[in-house]
Amino acid sequence: MDGTNSFRKVTHSVASFVKRRFGQARSRDGRSRGASAVEWVIISAIVAALVAGVGYAISQAVQTKTDKVQTCIDKADTSKC
Repeated sequence: MDGTNSFRKVTHSVASFVKRRFGQARSRDGRSRGASAVEWVIISAIVAALVAGVGYAISQAVQTKTDKVQTCIDKADTSKC
């Protein structure tokens, strides 16, 4: 009997927790938290796009300078850079 009683206590606790979480999700507070999460996802995506753009620009600048240096090295015998 003690095992059955413990099982009931645990299932009651879990059921209460689930009901409370559903209540929070349905409440106005739960919706604002969801909206806040969406805002953070959008902000994170914008920041990631900016970082990728800046990284690409730096990569292109370094590649351009590398090409100029390589050209200068190749023409070192015949002319000045």
